Amino acid sequence: MYSKSSHGVNAYASVGLETGVLAANPHKLILMLFQGAHVALSSALIHMKSGNITAKGKSISKAIAIINSGLQASLDVEAGGPLAQQLNALYEYMGHRLLQANLHNNIGYVEEVSRLLGQLGEAWEAIGTSSLSYGAGSGAPASPILPAATAVPFTGSGKA
Repeated sequence: MYSKSSHGVNAYASVGLETGVLAANPHKLILMLFQGAHVALSSALIHMKSGNITAKGKSISKAIAIINSGLQASLDVEAGGPLAQQLNALYEYMGHRLLQANLHNNIGYVEEVSRLLGQLGEAWEAIGTSSLSYGAGSGAPASPILPAATAVPFTGSGKA
């Protein structure tokens, strides 16, 4: 009986997520990716601490997929110039760190990537209103993804 209720809650949450995605602008979609990766990494940490290897692996894999297939794939490295190239290298680094975290059960690596994603996500959220007004009526691109990204500094080496 409990599993039927749980299934209903999951279905409701799924509909809410799908509705949010359909109604979101490009800036909000990227923000949702940051949030999804954060949730996956938080879940991975819980599973690592409790010793649930299978669930840990699934959570880390989900975070890697969000980073690689969502955040990194949204970059236009040619149009975005050096900043987009630096973000691309940072996303590569994060994926590598998460693979190492999964292989070696290293909580510190997961926490590091979570912190980096948190900082990028906060910066992305902070520039939301200014980047949306940037494209409006100025002849600039309507998509805030690359123009907004210029406010996100990256000073790391990108090496493990």
